[in-house]
Amino acid sequence: MRTGEVTWPPRCRAWAACAAIFTGMHRPTRFEHTRFLGDKRTQLVYDLDTWDDSAVIDEIITAETGLCFGPDSLAEARNRGYMLAAPGVRRRHRKPRA
Repeated sequence: MRTGEVTWPPRCRAWAACAAIFTGMHRPTRFEHTRFLGDKRTQLVYDLDTWDDSAVIDEIITAETGLCFGPDSLAEARNRGYMLAAPGVRRRHRKPRA
């Protein structure tokens, strides 16, 4: 096997470690079991399985304005007024109410 080549099924002991190999970025510790992460300041929701820019997610975590949804679905996020984030989409940061 060459360097950087991934075999299937992966040979990982923990599922989180395997998920980190196949997704674009690792999930934050506080939100490791959620797929959709909302930002209370901008009302944008990020799909952690497809989002590649870790700087945005790290900023949400350090500002402590992250929100997870139950059930963890895009439909629930939209029900609460959140819009799916896309690369290049910006919104004004507002002070979170809660």
